[in-house]
Amino acid sequence: MRSDADGAVAGGESGVRREPATPARRAGLREDLRIDARFGDVALILHSTWGLFSPREIDPGTRLLLDQVRPGVADRCLDLGCGYGPIGLCLAARAPAGSVMLVDRDFVAVDYARANARRNGLDQVEARLSNGFDQLEGMRFDLVASNLPAKVGREMLRILIEDAHAHLEPGGRFVCVIISGLRTAVGRDLASVFGSCVKLKQGTRHTVLEARRALG
Repeated sequence: MRSDADGAVAGGESGVRREPATPARRAGLREDLRIDARFGDVALILHSTWGLFSPREIDPGTRLLLDQVRPGVADRCLDLGCGYGPIGLCLAARAPAGSVMLVDRDFVAVDYARANARRNGLDQVEARLSNGFDQLEGMRFDLVASNLPAKVGREMLRILIEDAHAHLEPGGRFVCVIISGLRTAVGRDLASVFGSCVKLKQGTRHTVLEARRALG
């Protein structure tokens, strides 16, 4: 790329100068990012990396969800679309006699979630590569929690909702956070599949919804 006389990079914004990528700078970009996270009663040390969802801080939707969801101490929990693990690991800390499965379709996310579980001494956690529920055949949970990805489209969201229902024990809960612009559509799908849906909390940009699988 050619620079013009005043030092601007040709084809770029005026006044933007070259910044050679030194070995130290390249190495720094590849270092893990550390997040010291607190969710009320739970403190976690989490590592993440560029390319994962919200790598530098816990996003507001996840915080809103974790403010609302409390598993039973022996619940079998699932974190659907776990990223580097904040939801699932918080659930594991709150359910010390239970178990938590974390799944994501991104192998980098699964690697970081697994490492973060070890880092925080949470032995009852398993992280698994899975596109939704594809690798969870025959498994049942008392609680499924998810920061539902808005960009996957309505069809995929419907699939995830139907699969969550199929993988819950009778009386089990599906608790999700979604951007508020989709709360009506997602709430309608939850009510259609589960029979009812409750809004637990609505924030500025996100809404937490809960649906329960019927008993019997």
